[in-house]
Amino acid sequence: MSADRHYSPADRILLQADAALRTLLPFSGHPARPSPAIVQPDVELNEDDSRHVAGLMRINHTGEVCAQALYQGQALTAKLPQVRKSMEAAADEEVDHLAWCEQRIRELGSRPSLLNPLFYGLSFGVGAAAGLISDRISLGFVAATEDQVCKHLDQHLAELPAEDQKSRAILEQMRVDEEQHASSALDAGGVRFPAPIKFGMTLLSKVMTKTTYRI
Repeated sequence: MSADRHYSPADRILLQADAALRTLLPFSGHPARPSPAIVQPDVELNEDDSRHVAGLMRINHTGEVCAQALYQGQALTAKLPQVRKSMEAAADEEVDHLAWCEQRIRELGSRPSLLNPLFYGLSFGVGAAAGLISDRISLGFVAATEDQVCKHLDQHLAELPAEDQKSRAILEQMRVDEEQHASSALDAGGVRFPAPIKFGMTLLSKVMTKTTYRI
């Protein structure tokens, strides 16, 4: 989405619809960076490990779907132009993660979650609402969300089979990027959410992880 043009509300709605389709349709995202997995050796996993890793990568893929929706919703309602640009740039960077996870899921003989459209819609609504409240709340929500993502990634890295270096390379790079997104959001003026709100976000994230691991 170009930062130099002025879009009407109708234009922005159409652009958001296009972003939603590119997020949800298989292999629609075009990563700017090659997957970190391509330099790692191909190792055949046993059936149980392959199924487990596919479930973990499906969770991470859905997390990236949610991130796309969150950023797009916030960009739609952000009040300051620089915040809108920041949200759009972050969404572009998350496309890499989305594509990497989907590619790895397919390599493992599985598919992304069937619940992705539902989680996209919910996340878009939350992002848009946060942007309507204030840009500082919106940025704070990004930071808190990325903190949750980093915790999931740490857990998944600990659960990966030692021989699966392809999935590990992807998750390690994702963690570096997500931590940077959280820091950037706080540096831009985001509010640090109190513990009770973060606890509520943790409970909601558990619903997502439990359902998308299998569905």
